[in-house]
This record gives sequence, C-alpha cells and structure tokens, in this order.
Amino acid sequence: MESFWCPGPVLVAGPCVLEDHDLNLNIARRLLEAAAQTGIRVVFKGSFDKANRSRADAPRGPGLERGIELLAAVRSEAGVAVLTDVHEPGQVERVVEHVDALQVPAFLCRQTDLLQAAGATGLPVNIKKGQWMSVEGIEGAVEKVARAGGGPTAVTERGTFFGYGDLVVDMRNFARLRELSGVAVLFDATHSVQQPGAGAGGSTGGAKHFIPDLLGAAAGAGVDGFFIETHPEPAAAPSDSTTMVPLSDLSELLERAVRIWRAGKEA
Repeated sequence: MESFWCPGPVLVAGPCVLEDHDLNLNIARRLLEAAAQTGIRVVFKGSFDKANRSRADAPRGPGLERGIELLAAVRSEAGVAVLTDVHEPGQVERVVEHVDALQVPAFLCRQTDLLQAAGATGLPVNIKKGQWMSVEGIEGAVEKVARAGGGPTAVTERGTFFGYGDLVVDMRNFARLRELSGVAVLFDATHSVQQPGAGAGGSTGGAKHFIPDLLGAAAGAGVDGFFIETHPEPAAAPSDSTTMVPLSDLSELLERAVRIWRAGKEA
C-alpha cells in the first residue's frame, strides 16, 4: 500500500504540546537527524491545544491561531511534514492549509462530525484508537473518514484501559487492524505507558521504562509506523512529562526499533 503512511516505517514524533518556536524547531531537526540514520520518514507532531487535560488549571498549549503559526514555521524552516490533532470541525477548516496530516484524538474517535470534516479535506488522517475500543469498534471511525472522501488513513494503537489507572497493549490488535481495508497501522509507544490518574494531584502518570520493549514488540509485529512523543527535558514539559522520551535517547531507541522491524520483514 503506497500512501502517506506506507511503505513504512514512518516516524510520527514531536512534543506533546507545541512550545516556543526554538524548541519546536530543535526537536524537528533532531528528529530528521535521527531518522536519517535509519532511512525512515519523519512527520513532526505537535498539538496546539490539549483539550482533554485532567484539571481546569492544567496548561493547554498556545491555542489555535498561534499554533498554526508555529506549525507553519516548523514545516517551512525544517522542511518536514507536520501533523496536528483537531477537536472540532471548525478547527479542521483553519489548519488544513498549514499541515500535511490531521489527527483525531483517542477520546474523540467516535465523533462523527469531526471524522467527516477531517475526511472531507482529503488529507491523510491518523485516528487514535480509543482506550476502551475494540478493533471492530474503530472500524466505524475509519468508515466515516472514507465516506467523506478521506485520504490515506492510519489507525494508531495506544493501549486499552485495564481497570483503573493502567493501560495494556494487546499485540494481537496489530494483525487485526491490518485486516481493515486500506488502513496503515501505527503504534503509540508513549501514550501506551500512561497511568491515568496515577500522577500527582490526579494527573496522568506513566511507566516509561516499558517503552523500549513495547516499541520493539510492535516493530516485530510489523506496524507501519511509530508514534513517539519526545522532549529535550521531559520533566519540564507542560504535558505528558512522565511518558515522553528524552530527545537524547531517541536515536538509539529508533535504531533498535527499525532493526527489529526490518528483521521481521525479512524473516
């Protein structure tokens, strides 16, 4: 399947939320350097708004208008494809000319109007599979995008709720997702290790030491791409600080994953 997402693996990576221009650009350039060593493509991911934060006073990001400016600057200056998530149909209309792909967040993956608006742009769409959803459940979301005229579509596995405050990754889902017609399959290595509500003050915690093993397992399963949030100083990041990969560790992590991925394809 030749598309925006394939042949893989593609790396979708960046900060959880867009920050200042220099930090965004530094991350984008480091991503390109890391990917060049393995010969894979990069899509820079950055959110202009984290609309599903646990608490009302949590930082959400630069907002739509400033976020568009920041994304456009990274796209132009780094020469990299960019992706951002959208939360309402009106946001789709505003960002469409400034990005290369759209993302539908996991908590919104059943929102018909949003999925149809994203599909109607003709841009590549990445649908994050909800933490409560089966593969059969996400098939309806894929259909909504396709019926609206959607471009190349990916579904990202990001773990499933297991009781309260933990997620598990069912590796069988990668094979199941590949059975959906025309869909690329990505793996979100960083959100999959979240522990919702386990952080200070009820915020999201995480077990990032599991990231290398989960990423390697997904690579061995032959996913079409890797989704990784990364930051020069994760502890200082305004969102998802407990699960982001330090930027200094990304090259080694990526090289290992790509070796496993290629070995699996050659087997």
